[in-house]
Amino acid sequence: MSVVRVQSQICHGISEYDQCSSNSACACFHMAGTNNTGICGFQWVTCSELRACEHTTNHCHESDHICIRHPRCHNHPVCYPVSMIDQPICPPITMIPNIPANARWAQNGVTVAGGHEPGNSTNQLFNPWDLFVDDDDQTMVIADRKNHRIVQWKIGDTNGQVVAGGTGQGNRLDQLDTPIDVLIDKKTDSLIISERGNRRVVRWSRRSGTIQGEILIDNIDSYGLVTDGHGYLYISNALKHEVRRYQIGDKNGTIVAGGHGKGTGLNQLNYPHCIFVDQQQTVYVSDTYNHRVMKWNKGAKEGIVVAGGQGEGNALTPVLYPNELVGDGLGTLYIADSLNHRVIRWPKGAIQGTVIVGGNGKGARANQFNSAVSLSFDRHRDLYVVDTDNHRVQRFSIE
Repeated sequence: MSVVRVQSQICHGISEYDQCSSNSACACFHMAGTNNTGICGFQWVTCSELRACEHTTNHCHESDHICIRHPRCHNHPVCYPVSMIDQPICPPITMIPNIPANARWAQNGVTVAGGHEPGNSTNQLFNPWDLFVDDDDQTMVIADRKNHRIVQWKIGDTNGQVVAGGTGQGNRLDQLDTPIDVLIDKKTDSLIISERGNRRVVRWSRRSGTIQGEILIDNIDSYGLVTDGHGYLYISNALKHEVRRYQIGDKNGTIVAGGHGKGTGLNQLNYPHCIFVDQQQTVYVSDTYNHRVMKWNKGAKEGIVVAGGQGEGNALTPVLYPNELVGDGLGTLYIADSLNHRVIRWPKGAIQGTVIVGGNGKGARANQFNSAVSLSFDRHRDLYVVDTDNHRVQRFSIE
């Protein structure tokens, strides 16, 4: 009997057919014999192609199929092709696909957005601060900070398109003021934006014709925001030195990291910036002014230092003003080590990181950054880095 191996994503505690992936065509299929545990899979397999599982054992005779419930197709559990539950097809909402430990990237980046002098033309950026790579339609959404706008950039195009703001710096609902984080909420097909200047978090529909946003939360010094697979929004409040979890519509939220004032204690943060949340709702925080990354398990009263924490420096142990961070299912973190002008990989349990791109001093060459503040991966595991003071986004292809 042949064995077919795939890397699939388990979805816990969410309803049948709920979105479980950054690919909106994927949904949670509950496995036969369970109530709230399922597999995240591509949902548009033709019903007529699916065969019933073995009735008494919920077993599939074909090794490349798995028994799941799919009531929209059949009343009884059916055998689903495992090729349709592979992570490259259905990547987790907040995680990147698992990356091999020995993976390497091209050391010279290719400019895929901006890269000209700072300006407000559609081929220019002005101190961009964050990006979100949308694999569904091969676009990047960029927080163009000093242009007070969000720009959508088709990968491969030389010009972007303004999709939020761009009407001058201000506090009207059709304006933005210093946007520093942005994400795409697939459930509502909207952008969620953190505005530093207006001290608010706003939502803009991605539908054609949208001319203004709506306020979700105001009076908040938000630097970073992220959603999880359970519909929650996490926001870092830099000046309150805390991270809160919100349901959409909730104005108060629940503290999930920090909240004990500014400091270096394990229950404290110091100007937290960006956040990453895994499928177990573990919160990772770039504790920027403490030069460390903290891990807060769900419900924990204090965090664990998982990277940095040795003060400032440019060796492989310290990090210097860490900003964006993302992780994969293996627990490896990828960190924008902003003022060391590099991106580092920090495996789970490691005592130091390794430089994967940059680290060649501050500069504007293809192998350099001038403040690497944000990063993202696409489904091919190519790396995108926001190089803010060079006013560009660089792509580094995986080798």
